[in-house]
Amino acid sequence: MDKRRLLQINPVLRQSTSTGRIMREIGEVAMDAGWESYLAFSRGRDGDMASTSQTVPVGTRLDVAVHGLSTRLLDRHGLGSRRATRRFIADIERIDPDIIHIHNIHGYFLNYPMLFRYLAECGKPVIWTVHDCWLYTGHCYYYSFIGCDRWERGCGHCPQRGSFPRSWVRDRSAKNFRQKRDAFLSVPADKFVIVPVSDWIRGEMSRSFLKGYRYEVIHNGIDLEAFSPREGSGVRAKYGIGADDTLILGLASIWIKEKGFDDLMKMSEMLRGGERLVMVGKMTPEQEKSLPKSITYIRRTDNVAELAELYSAATAFVNPTWQDNYPTVNLEAQACGTPVVTYRTGGSPESLTPATGRIVEQGDVAGMLSAVRELRNLDREELRALCRSHAEANFSKHDRYKDYLRLYESLLGR
Repeated sequence: MDKRRLLQINPVLRQSTSTGRIMREIGEVAMDAGWESYLAFSRGRDGDMASTSQTVPVGTRLDVAVHGLSTRLLDRHGLGSRRATRRFIADIERIDPDIIHIHNIHGYFLNYPMLFRYLAECGKPVIWTVHDCWLYTGHCYYYSFIGCDRWERGCGHCPQRGSFPRSWVRDRSAKNFRQKRDAFLSVPADKFVIVPVSDWIRGEMSRSFLKGYRYEVIHNGIDLEAFSPREGSGVRAKYGIGADDTLILGLASIWIKEKGFDDLMKMSEMLRGGERLVMVGKMTPEQEKSLPKSITYIRRTDNVAELAELYSAATAFVNPTWQDNYPTVNLEAQACGTPVVTYRTGGSPESLTPATGRIVEQGDVAGMLSAVRELRNLDREELRALCRSHAEANFSKHDRYKDYLRLYESLLGR
């Protein structure tokens, strides 16, 4: 019997990106189960990447540049790359996959009306993992920070035209909304399954034009071997933090307002003696200059072992995000035995239990710091064990990827 063939689609394949890593690892689990795995990605974004799966590079750097310019000037994100998309569709026909699994198609590399005309007619099961909100809005990929609900009524007069995917000149959000609706609703309901990675975004999409499709929530998972409790004394010594000090850890790939940068600046002003805030992630030079002495800044670490040590050394991990789907940093912290304090934002609270963290309302910086102090006074070893056991029961990437395999098999009637 021929092997089943899986084709996944995402603009990036790099291991250092969350969606790229997820796509790679799903492919590896599928191959272990006897499937052939193909990964389609933007050559213009990533170059020619290697993988244990078979790779399907899409487009060129010039395609990405032209598509990006069209987005900046005309707000036509997802409407360029026609030649690249035609060639990609020819690749799909050559591969003849049994399952087509989309992660993201925004990213300046595909023309979604062309792709979905093909998907509507090819008769193949399509799965779309929802990592953000772009697929059902007329422009933005998140709207929580500004409290926008125009996507429920068709968009127009977009308040986030200047945010990714940024448009300098035109606001085409109402027309984009209609084009997305027409394209995405063209796939037959019995061939299309939407997989939100949080219950929150599942609830949001129940009010979108995609509400009539089948949904299967599958949370993200992490590597529980890489993220596990470590000895934290070394990393405390490295950054000059006393063994008995309260270490409050915050982490973001890029520190922006939406990730809570301003909130942590306010928190730093409330700290007492023996309390230290450590912030990990990229900042602008202006942000770096504004940091008070009570904050220890680590520009970034791509070293997973050091990151696990930082999580393990922390008294608590704080996540003051104002818009998020299902942040993996919360999972990583708990897997390292560290409780999490987060805002009631999107899917951020979904990974926590009363035993492994605290949830406070958005903007309640004092409440977040109070929750850290409450957790500090609990039995550290017991708390560490509760966080780790919760992670082992719920966050294993292998378990979550097997959920995808079960979904694939159900769609193929096996």
